[in-house]
Amino acid sequence: MADAAPEFSADRADATDAKQEARQSARRTWLIRLGLVVLVAVLLWGVWYMVFGRNHVSTDNAYVNAEMAQVTPLVSAQAVEVLVSDTQPVKKGDILVKLDPTNAQIAVAQAQADLAEARRRFRQTAATSDSLAAQVEARGADIVQARAQLATAQADLDKARVDLQRREALVSAGAVSADEVTSARKAYASARAALDLARAGVKTAEATRNAATGQLEANDALVRGSTVDTDPAVMAAQAKLDSAKLDLERSIIRAPIDGVVTKRQVQVGQRVAQGSPIMTIVPLAQVYVDANFKERQLRDVRVGMPATVTSDLYGGDVVYHGKVVGFSGGTGSSMSLIPAQNATGNWIKVVQRLPLRIALDPKELAAHPLRVGLSMDVEIDLAAE
Repeated sequence: MADAAPEFSADRADATDAKQEARQSARRTWLIRLGLVVLVAVLLWGVWYMVFGRNHVSTDNAYVNAEMAQVTPLVSAQAVEVLVSDTQPVKKGDILVKLDPTNAQIAVAQAQADLAEARRRFRQTAATSDSLAAQVEARGADIVQARAQLATAQADLDKARVDLQRREALVSAGAVSADEVTSARKAYASARAALDLARAGVKTAEATRNAATGQLEANDALVRGSTVDTDPAVMAAQAKLDSAKLDLERSIIRAPIDGVVTKRQVQVGQRVAQGSPIMTIVPLAQVYVDANFKERQLRDVRVGMPATVTSDLYGGDVVYHGKVVGFSGGTGSSMSLIPAQNATGNWIKVVQRLPLRIALDPKELAAHPLRVGLSMDVEIDLAAE
């Protein structure tokens, strides 16, 4: 019995050693297999990187964006009818809001009256030119008449002078009386006064004709080279009428583009101010993706390179195909409201991101519409030029 106990203890030790060796052997096998798996994974990753990975850059820091149109009234008036609501699709030219047109209609009526008045004034001015031309001709006739009277007065003066000289020559011989000489002298004085009066009449007639000619020229200057449609005053009145009609048309606000109504801020009865946004229209058929890549990723990226884009909305089953159409003029931090101040003593380098724009295929957008602000995953193929 004493010999049996040591043999049992030796068997137990041998069994323990065998289990330990088996465990160690299994561990070595597991480690070898793990190492092989890691090695294969590294090799596969290396092959993937050499063949595919190094020719692609990707980011999930990308979002849908669009050139949205803000609808702003061009006149101030009260909204009498609002025909759209948020999320409603609209086409370019669709009526969105109707404003009270009363003031605009009154302005149109006033402008039409002003235009009619301007046309009437032009016609009146043109007719005045004809009247003034007739007056110039009449003043010319007055001058002819005054010159004829001057000639008659000159002849009468010459005759009176001769008569006076004859009688004065006969006074010494007593052939004429003193009364006859006195009468001759009076007749001569009267003839000379009539001649002065006739000369003044000629000057008056000439001055009157010159004044009429000046009035005619001044009046002609208002209508010369113009018609009832090209007269400056008529054109100014027509411009005011066109402006009033334009304001009347602007009382009906229409959609500037195709899209979906967003952020409607106008209600019936509200007075809208000129230039204040009342809603936004998002063109869903023309959205694009703004992808924010790290600066080191963009080393080989060029405009025109193809890109594949997936959306969190649809998942990886829906892939959009697009291309790089441009780079932003600055990084996101430099364009922020409060740019980072790097010129400080505790500066820490932070990898910057530069936004670039990805244009998407319109057909794919039509099949799977996107909304502004959605998250996207972008991958750019660097091997394709």
